[in-house]
Amino acid sequence: MTSDGEAVTAFAPGHVTGFFSVSASDAEESARTGSRGAGVTLSEGVTVAVAPGGGGRDVVLNGDPTDVESAFGVLDALGVDARVYAETELPLGAGFGVSGATALATALAANEAFDCGRSENDLVRVAHAAEVEAGTGLGDVVAQARGGVPVRLEAGAPPYGSLDGVPASGHVEYVSFGGLSTSEVIGGDTSELSAAGEDALDGLRADPTLPEFFAASRRFARAAGLLDGEVEDAIAAVRAEGGEAAMAMLGRTVFALGTGLSDAGYDAERCEIHRAGASLR
Repeated sequence: MTSDGEAVTAFAPGHVTGFFSVSASDAEESARTGSRGAGVTLSEGVTVAVAPGGGGRDVVLNGDPTDVESAFGVLDALGVDARVYAETELPLGAGFGVSGATALATALAANEAFDCGRSENDLVRVAHAAEVEAGTGLGDVVAQARGGVPVRLEAGAPPYGSLDGVPASGHVEYVSFGGLSTSEVIGGDTSELSAAGEDALDGLRADPTLPEFFAASRRFARAAGLLDGEVEDAIAAVRAEGGEAAMAMLGRTVFALGTGLSDAGYDAERCEIHRAGASLR
């Protein structure tokens, strides 16, 4: 751990996925399991402080003790006892990748605090595997490690996964109408959902721009049958004002470029595309 025994802090950006396809490994290896797809990382995310646990393990999120399985999985993989204090302004369970960001920031901070000697790719792999095993996500961690508008070409953590990106910057607005259960959506038959995700990825690879990302995300949400009234209405309202919007996977959340949601009359939160990945602070 640090020589003075103080907490080490790390930050991981939030991440909203526009579309995805599930790619489970035949060998059932968590590091190889994941998803292909694309999303946007956000300047709002999760800040984690890791302190020596004195023989115990605790995870506190926004001041309340909580069972973030992905964070405990990271501590298990690194073989350390620590107290994890996480803070975020993002809605929980609404498609912002909070579980993945908590796992990744915990891995970075714990590695530094306890002098684990792991490389960045090692830590991304540890955090990704912990989230897959927790059933809370398949691609957030690798995207949050990269930043920007990451495109997941091959599933899994390093060295198995492969990423590209859409060159972009700017502001993002979002409004959340509630959550969806990630485990319920990705735990059943995902064949139709994955087919829609592969079609969306093909479209974005042919035209790697933000307008195509949003268009592909809308096609995916519709084909996968994930839209509901409030979400669909908000997207339509932004489009009517000439803006770009889509549904966050997996949550009843709409995200839009620039002031798209505000222009459509919604009381939206605003942040920026986070062009860098997770890091120590």
